[in-house]
Amino acid sequence: MGIFQLTLVVATLLCSLVAGFVFAFAVVVMPGISNLGDGEFLRAFQVIDRVIQKNQPLFMLVWIGSVVALLAAAALGFGQLDGTGRVLIITAVLVYLLGVQLPTATINIPLNNTVQALEIDMADDTAWQAARENFESRWNYWNTMRTVMACLVSVLLILLLLRL
Repeated sequence: MGIFQLTLVVATLLCSLVAGFVFAFAVVVMPGISNLGDGEFLRAFQVIDRVIQKNQPLFMLVWIGSVVALLAAAALGFGQLDGTGRVLIITAVLVYLLGVQLPTATINIPLNNTVQALEIDMADDTAWQAARENFESRWNYWNTMRTVMACLVSVLLILLLLRL
């Protein structure tokens, strides 16, 4: 197994772990905490997100490593792949960067930061309700988009691995 193939395996693993992470939020975490009252929901999200915001090492390795490994695999494989292989890797990179990483950086993280800035103990029911309404549906929509795109990337990379 050459360096390209090894890098592609690592990229596939890490991108698939990211897909699983956003999928778990879409089908378990957010539906679970959605049953809480507004203040409890916001507090629960703060606590969960704080683990990520404090740069949990394994999470950061997977999240950032997925980008690095995917870009490295694309660079290493571009000259080795045929037309279909090139289309698969380029599509995977574009979908991952534009469909997973871009919404994360421009939508989900800013929404997370807004919730992190809330002083839950100082707010009342009206403030909690407004904060949740400004957060939950938009965050969930974009997380669903990230989930679909991340799963698509995993499929594309698996297809590429099967062609080697």
